[in-house]
Amino acid sequence: MIVEIRRIRILSSERRRTKYDIYADIIEAIAKKGLCSLTRVSYAANMPVDRAKKTLNFLVSHGFVREITVGDRKKYRSTKWGLEYLETFRRMRKFFAALEE
Repeated sequence: MIVEIRRIRILSSERRRTKYDIYADIIEAIAKKGLCSLTRVSYAANMPVDRAKKTLNFLVSHGFVREITVGDRKKYRSTKWGLEYLETFRRMRKFFAALEE
């Protein structure tokens, strides 16, 4: 039996997200909603809850996102530092896109 293996090419517009893209997606999702639960963040960033939790913990430890306890649940809010990262990331993405043209 012969098994044919095909490679799927990823076009430049469909490239894999870098960790910086993921950080920006998470911060942007939180900034849009104001106060988000882990589940809401994972849905908005299009990633599994366990990976979103790990990334959120990283962002909290570096001051981009703040963890707030509301009742018995954890919620997340973006900080000024996180919003500055998001703005800078967007500018850099535009800059690199202009270089690729």
